[in-house]
Amino acid sequence: MVFVPPDKIETDRLWLRPFTHSDLDELYDVRSRPEVNTYLYSEALTRDEVKAKLDERIAKMSRLTQPGDSMLLAVVRKDTGAMVGDVNIEWLPGSHQQAEIGYVLHPDHYGQGFATEAARPLLRIAFEELKVHRVIGRLDARNVASGRVLAKLGMRQEAHFHENEYVKGEWVDEVVYAVLAREWKASAG
Repeated sequence: MVFVPPDKIETDRLWLRPFTHSDLDELYDVRSRPEVNTYLYSEALTRDEVKAKLDERIAKMSRLTQPGDSMLLAVVRKDTGAMVGDVNIEWLPGSHQQAEIGYVLHPDHYGQGFATEAARPLLRIAFEELKVHRVIGRLDARNVASGRVLAKLGMRQEAHFHENEYVKGEWVDEVVYAVLAREWKASAG
């Protein structure tokens, strides 16, 4: 099984595409903001750190060939051409046929449905291309907006782990959402 994305994955308002070196300024504008990193493992990144992350993303093959692989794609608004964030899918290692999705957007684009729209194609890739049994999304329990995104994607909250991760000097709760292939097919069909 090998999934190589097309040059662009198109949704109603967005393109998802591999990163390019020209994304540096816009990626820095997203990843350097403290509010973007509030519920992430990372702190706001410096320009050099963002450049290193971008170089990593470009060098990494943009394909999913086996469990353990991941793919990160830039999220670009069709109307402006602006890169406003990124989405990722990880084909989880092991024999359990699972994947995990994630997303990060610039705060100017919060609350407009872009995260849901950008993440929806990842479910299609997971279930139709990778043939996984289950897709999860994990988040800091305080990130209620991200939970709403996962719910809009048809995922249900399956777990709430209390103080299970030590992040940025504090114990935080983690929430896990998931959807099974048969549930996704029933709602997509």
